[in-house]
Amino acid sequence: MISLETLLLFFMTTLVVVLSPGPAAIAVTAEAASNGFKKSALVILGIATANVVFFVLSATGIITLIIASHTLFSVIKWIGVAYLLYLGFGAIFSNSGPLSINSSRKLESKAYKVFMRGFILEISNPKALLYFSALLPQFIDINAPVVPQLIILCLITLVLDLVCYSLYGYLGFKSIGKFIKPIIIKTINRSAGAMLIFAGLKMAAVER
Repeated sequence: MISLETLLLFFMTTLVVVLSPGPAAIAVTAEAASNGFKKSALVILGIATANVVFFVLSATGIITLIIASHTLFSVIKWIGVAYLLYLGFGAIFSNSGPLSINSSRKLESKAYKVFMRGFILEISNPKALLYFSALLPQFIDINAPVVPQLIILCLITLVLDLVCYSLYGYLGFKSIGKFIKPIIIKTINRSAGAMLIFAGLKMAAVER
């Protein structure tokens, strides 16, 4: 089985990766500010589910095939880039951007659509793909059964995803108020849009 030292190292490494501000954290914060903490939980579940899928792919060796295929990697990468740019420009130029916090708005996305936003965002993130294919194997003892080790590491990652992104959701939810001036809302939307566009451009620069 995995040694305690290896588990602690994996825990700390994954904690830093999850806590680092990125597309997933921005999406969770934006959803919480727009539609409340409960809706942001669906985005978090989507992100966590995508990471579980990455673990399954790691266990079956499919990730190695994806990384080896320039075409598959490029498709995944550019889907993620396009989605981030779509969200970013939508936040800047549309009143219904991801950080719109108009409490009187009634047209909210259905639960499964909110969930899929988080899932698609994470599953199309090439950095997540690289993380699970390049970093994860370093914590696996090839001389011991692999599946139990993957299950343990998957559970650790799942817990960190739920806890850390819930923190982002809570912060996003607490940042809103009933009497925020429209100019402040617009500034928040534009700032979030700029960050999403920046994340998309950074993602576009990722190479195999």
